[in-house]
Amino acid sequence: MPPYLKEYQRLFPDTFELETQRVKLRLLTPADFDALYPLAQSRETWKYFVQELDDAQALRNWIDDLLTERAQGKRVPFVVIDKDTKTICGSTSYLNISFFDKRLEIGSSWLGPDYIGMGINKQAKFALLSYAFGVMKMERVEIKTDNLNERAKAALLKVGMIPEGVLRSHMQMHHDRRRDSIYFSMLKNEWPERAASFFPEMMY
Repeated sequence: MPPYLKEYQRLFPDTFELETQRVKLRLLTPADFDALYPLAQSRETWKYFVQELDDAQALRNWIDDLLTERAQGKRVPFVVIDKDTKTICGSTSYLNISFFDKRLEIGSSWLGPDYIGMGINKQAKFALLSYAFGVMKMERVEIKTDNLNERAKAALLKVGMIPEGVLRSHMQMHHDRRRDSIYFSMLKNEWPERAASFFPEMMY
């Protein structure tokens, strides 16, 4: 077994979960299709996503692809659970993990329409960043988004991610659009200050 896969399995056993006062992140399973499919029915959800997942087969294929990457030690796919209602409300991932370079990406994040604007995404990002810097000892966490997605860019700035630049014609989107991607990052030495100000109204 390659050393990176041993490290991956140590950090992300099958029982792995992340949690804040508001959300729980649990590893994605094939059975989560039943909860995710009703959340995926709004086309607006996929406006800035690489794929449209409102089709049942497309969503099943997407889940299969994420689980394949988990088996390969390339990704950690989660479902996001709203602890107030105890319901699955979306998905997110660690991806592009490099233990050698001590960096990873947070991405493939989406929520059902009813859960947008409720602070769930911010809570999930806090949990992911805390584990990446505090336990995995990463030096860098990056997030990319569609440069047209003003809401996502504003949210990333609000939590202290630093914009780094735009990659032109970076990704193929549905409906034959080419996406410009903007990258944001946070570094290990920036995290303590960001963590302290993430939720000024709450104590962790």
